[in-house]
Amino acid sequence: MFKNRQEAAKLLANKLLAYRDKNPLVLGIPRGAIPMAKVIADTLNGELSAILVHKIPAPQNEEFAIGSVGLSGHIQRMPPIPLLTIEDAYLQDQAKRQLALLRNRQKKYGLPEPNYADRIVVIVEDGIATGFTALSAIYEVKLHHPKKIIVAAAVTARESAEKIRQKAELVVLDEPEFFYAVGQFFENFDQVSDEEVIEIFKNKA
Repeated sequence: MFKNRQEAAKLLANKLLAYRDKNPLVLGIPRGAIPMAKVIADTLNGELSAILVHKIPAPQNEEFAIGSVGLSGHIQRMPPIPLLTIEDAYLQDQAKRQLALLRNRQKKYGLPEPNYADRIVVIVEDGIATGFTALSAIYEVKLHHPKKIIVAAAVTARESAEKIRQKAELVVLDEPEFFYAVGQFFENFDQVSDEEVIEIFKNKA
């Protein structure tokens, strides 16, 4: 159990000290991971930015992800699950909705496109449940040909950790046997608003 995102971020930063002063690019997944990415970027003397990806929710269940999409438009789709039928039309429609949200968020944040080439890139997530968002983030970053990709998260479902390790290095504080929701591992897991994120980027070093 972590007190809050800041505590988890400090613990993750300690595990990433080997990359300090190596010009790492630290990308938070909006919105919850942005305050964590700020702590990690400051500790590593790295560059702070965001990687804009978003989960695609299941019908009638906003919390359950059936996939994710990034700014490139690439859809990370979940494998088939018995008794759960997802029509392709629904998936495409939801992906378009989330993509519009991401483009709007991109304008709000006003971040320039960072230079990825031949750099160590750290993708920060507060917690990873299904892993779709993290996998989308990895896909989006790979399009820019970085030197190395690291996913850093406070907590990760074991099944998702295995998927992520096939695509990138994973630095995680806990892989619990029983995983229901990311928030169960934090005493304080308040929502992070767009306004808070904008303020973080406005004051970044």
